[in-house]
Amino acid sequence: MGEATDARELTASRIPARRLEAENLHLWRGERHVLRGVAFTLSSGECLQVVGANGAGKTTLLRTVAGLMYPEEGQVRWDGADVRRDLRTFHAAILYLGHEPPLKADLTARENLHYWIGTRRRLPAEALAAALSRVGVGALGERLVRTLSAGQRRRVALAALTLSLASLWLLDEPTTNLDSEGQELVGTLLAEHLAEGGLALAAVHHELPRAVRGARRLELT
Repeated sequence: MGEATDARELTASRIPARRLEAENLHLWRGERHVLRGVAFTLSSGECLQVVGANGAGKTTLLRTVAGLMYPEEGQVRWDGADVRRDLRTFHAAILYLGHEPPLKADLTARENLHYWIGTRRRLPAEALAAALSRVGVGALGERLVRTLSAGQRRRVALAALTLSLASLWLLDEPTTNLDSEGQELVGTLLAEHLAEGGLALAAVHHELPRAVRGARRLELT
């Protein structure tokens, strides 16, 4: 078998049925009313694209769903419970990948994954190597992140998605800095995650890659 199959065998498992709900979210930043009654539901196997112009609140919505920002009104629920009642448990079920990958410049690609995802679960060396190979940077595992290009750093961050076993992926412009092959890779990873029962909320300027079928749209204005 090839490296991609090996990586999935080392890291993946069927994801139990989950449900995410946002109800009547209102959030202000200073005098600006950024989120205005935003509401949606997302169940296992579903992807929601959040679209809108720059400044419409896409990143704010993702950070609010992740529990990193608190709305003045409304509620985010995970399996029917307000996420703020037990953020630790909710955070264990999600992986938030922001516009800038959360990588430490003076650690290697492998070390970044080890410390980022290794706080969630034990990661054998074989799993780390397979994940990096899966996203096309298998030869860069011992390179310091500060020596990598923006696209290579994005690929390292994508490797974290394959390792995390998170039920919910929160993705802010996941194809940023990627070439066409890398963008297709994002679509493949997302499609596999959804097929395994995962959920995904993605803030995007452009449509998600074609491999992601049936994604719904939420437009912020």
